[in-house]
Amino acid sequence: MPPLPSNPAVIRPRRIAHLDMDAFYASVELLRYPQLKGLPVVIGGGRRSVDDALLAQPERPLHKIPLRDFPRLESYTGRGVITTATYAARQFGVGSAMGLMKAAKLCPQAILLPVDFAEYRRYSRAFKDIILDIAPLMEDRGVDEVYIDFTDVPGGQREGGRVLARLLQKTIFQQTGLTCSVGVAPNKLLAKMASEFNKPNGIAIVLKEDLQDKIWPLACRKINGIGPKTDEKLQSLGITTIGELAQQDLDWLIDHFGPKTGVWLHEASHGRDDRPVVLESEPVSMSRETTFERDLHAVRDKAELGAIFTQLCQQVAADLARKGYVGKTIGVKLRYDDFKAVTRDQTLDHYTADAAEIRQMAGQCLKRVPLAKRLRLLGVRVASLMRLDEAQVHKENKPVAPIDKGEKAIDSIVIEGQLF
Repeated sequence: MPPLPSNPAVIRPRRIAHLDMDAFYASVELLRYPQLKGLPVVIGGGRRSVDDALLAQPERPLHKIPLRDFPRLESYTGRGVITTATYAARQFGVGSAMGLMKAAKLCPQAILLPVDFAEYRRYSRAFKDIILDIAPLMEDRGVDEVYIDFTDVPGGQREGGRVLARLLQKTIFQQTGLTCSVGVAPNKLLAKMASEFNKPNGIAIVLKEDLQDKIWPLACRKINGIGPKTDEKLQSLGITTIGELAQQDLDWLIDHFGPKTGVWLHEASHGRDDRPVVLESEPVSMSRETTFERDLHAVRDKAELGAIFTQLCQQVAADLARKGYVGKTIGVKLRYDDFKAVTRDQTLDHYTADAAEIRQMAGQCLKRVPLAKRLRLLGVRVASLMRLDEAQVHKENKPVAPIDKGEKAIDSIVIEGQLF
């Protein structure tokens, strides 16, 4: 095939890829525990003593741990949820966001492993660095997915983008051992749908002329942005596929869904999406939260809550330090045992990424929250972010507090007369 023309004035067809790692968390775990390959494995919940027991024999390599030593889903008690599952486990109907207790009824023999976000972030950075070396126009969409502009990248037009997608798949697998699925299309909307066509480890190409054959037969829920409520309303109106949605008059859609949603549904059903690939997006905030295995009380469980609270503040501070940000709005989030949630925040007159100061200000926020009911979730958030280098030259009345990764001792804060 002849090379792409070098004339910059030549307008090439827009080719946007959506690259999605296959069962990412589970795949990372299988690199550590290859003996679990092909078995139903569920990732979810916090680390338990049974998980620590797996690592209690440092002289035993992880890949030599016998299957009988791994905890099974049938023995789980608690209310944790599934973060992800291997494809073998999904065959039993278990999936992300499902309660572990419910999953245990569907697939009791599944092996249960705890979530290890530090390891997943490490592999996430690794596969994204590989992509940037090959195709630098990348939009980060989370720990396991990205959009990539193939349009002017060498190989990005060959076979509709399949050549470049295959190169990315091969290189990521060679350097990390992980597989991914890639969809390439004229825009982000269609590319995301295409990346689901041939999972796992697949490539799907959608061209403009493929809309009627490849997209219109799909259920409306396949459009990213159509949620359960919108889909339910569409079905009540007799619309179940994207093709049926595309046949509706624009004014009719506006009458039933309002001007903004109606126009978007009309555009999406016709495969139109002009959103650019955003190379850099500044985070609005950084947060850490945890759902407890059992409800905790601010008085009776103050020691446990205090330790968790401090750890969350340290983790947020470490996240800020690693990504080079500081913030000035500190907040907390609590969810009670009746599932009602509250948030409180407070804004400083300077920027900080210091774990002790975050802990102190978050503690002040807690003073404004009722703590009589038991808690099922606790979170800490830092917002109003600025890059550290910019904040250091920013004209503030007070200096930027130093970044601390949580290594210094942090005193407990007195909350409504109780140490928490």
